[in-house]
Amino acid sequence: MRPVSFLATATIAALMFFSLAPVQAQDETAGGEQQESNVPAALDFSVKSITGEEVNLADYKGKVLVVVNVASRCGYTRQYADLQKLYSEHKDSGLVVLGFPCNQFGGQEPGSDEEILQFCKKEFDVSFDMFSRIDVKGDNASPLYKHLTSLETEPKGAGDISWNFEKFVIDRSGKVVGRFSTKTEIDDKAFMDVVNSTLARKD
Repeated sequence: MRPVSFLATATIAALMFFSLAPVQAQDETAGGEQQESNVPAALDFSVKSITGEEVNLADYKGKVLVVVNVASRCGYTRQYADLQKLYSEHKDSGLVVLGFPCNQFGGQEPGSDEEILQFCKKEFDVSFDMFSRIDVKGDNASPLYKHLTSLETEPKGAGDISWNFEKFVIDRSGKVVGRFSTKTEIDDKAFMDVVNSTLARKD
């Protein structure tokens, strides 16, 4: 048997490498897609709590979420009290309220995160989850809000947040099932119908 030349050996090794590489890349891609599919789009974000911790919204999967952009000096700031009441009455059923301070509407949330938190606790005894101040529209908008406002969600539909205290309802699976305007009060029948029906579903 004639000895295999160095060139032939190198050629064989290269062919084996390139024949295996696509398979490995395909497996990695498939694994990545599978991992992403386990996190609903509306929960596939990391946000900062009002006290500075990183929070993965995927941790809320299985809960019913009411997501609200809030402000401390707005004519609708009184809705804090109703949001707290909603949370207190339904938290044992799996409801969570997420408050996102924003200063884009009339400069009505100018304080620091610490000042906002102190205000919420002192004036409304807020115990639901609050987050660091963000933009909810424009180029610098939070990726979460870019996603939420891109969806054609009844009754308001897609489009920019127009004022403080707009409300999104997200079901236990991470699907956005309702979007309500600032003027929709927490005890509004249409809003509560969506909240109650969503809480009633356990999937």
